[in-house]
Amino acid sequence: MIIVTGASGKLGGAVVKQLLKRVPAGQIGVSVRDPHQAQKLQELGVRVRQGDFDDVESLYHAFEGASQVLIVSSGTLGEAGIRQHQTAIDTAKKAGASRVLYTSHMGSSPTSHFAPMIHHDATEKLLQASGMAFTSLRNGFYIASALMLIGGALQTGELIAPEDGPVAWTAHSDLAEATAAIICEQKFDGLTPNLTASEAIDMEGIATIASEVLGRTIRRIVVSDEEFRDHMLSQGVPEASINMRLGVFRASRQGDFTQVDPALANLIGRPPLSFKEVLMESISQQQV
Repeated sequence: MIIVTGASGKLGGAVVKQLLKRVPAGQIGVSVRDPHQAQKLQELGVRVRQGDFDDVESLYHAFEGASQVLIVSSGTLGEAGIRQHQTAIDTAKKAGASRVLYTSHMGSSPTSHFAPMIHHDATEKLLQASGMAFTSLRNGFYIASALMLIGGALQTGELIAPEDGPVAWTAHSDLAEATAAIICEQKFDGLTPNLTASEAIDMEGIATIASEVLGRTIRRIVVSDEEFRDHMLSQGVPEASINMRLGVFRASRQGDFTQVDPALANLIGRPPLSFKEVLMESISQQQV
């Protein structure tokens, strides 16, 4: 049985949707904190069980009969998050899974300016030390994050942000499709190639694309890190969120998210969605 954690989330849910196109629902199980949020999956025949990274017993029950386990990153940073992932890896092994997959990131590094990358690197080390067959999915940076970073620029006409660098922005849907292929076709041992879209663009490029899509000018305004912090604080953005955003800009201007790779396109059999395509879709959904 293929077990997917975090299946009520955006990526985990999309992976299950893609798996259902490839294997019978009865061969898929999901581990979710709140089974009620996965009721639609249960109606489709997917096995739904409550599983919590902080509750070993529940996780062991959720992983029962596992052949492969996809651990979707918990999103908890620091030592607590690392403990959660260690628990998930250990439980998958105890449950008899022959392979563990993990949603990592192309920028995974112990020295990154962006905290989640340190978290991913630590988890990859846990996988390497587990003695299990594993696949660490080096996912490209989610386009959804770019849409969050540009904030109200689409309304104000001003994309205010610190100096940055090109990022290989990648769609959740493409990564979910690729993940399902990797699981079902038993592709990649260890670290995958970077699973990215076909281009890397910076904030200037995003402003240009947004201008084309909207038919009006979106100006890219470069500010210092401290000016950006003050600007965000004035808009009521929490300090922790500001620090995360600054981490993205600092890491990107060092080139951490620049590399593109054909692996994703090869897995899904077509060009990955571009930033422009996802932006157009996002705007059309907002107008409905």
